[in-house]
Amino acid sequence: MLSDEQITKYQTLYKNRYGKEISREEAYEQGAKLIRLVELIYKPMTEAEYQELQERRQQTDDLKT
Repeated sequence: MLSDEQITKYQTLYKNRYGKEISREEAYEQGAKLIRLVELIYKPMTEAEYQELQERRQQTDDLKT
């Protein structure tokens, strides 16, 4: 799932952020969990959904004035 390069990059980012080194195994596990979380919560918007959102925003803006 994660390449060696991605694991190494994650280790570097983790160390820079938290000041602590983690093993390749820990980096792989955390990285895989992060990817899974993004997959679960990220849903691209369709053109129809985007248009609907724009219409709702316009209606909301109209109420403010």
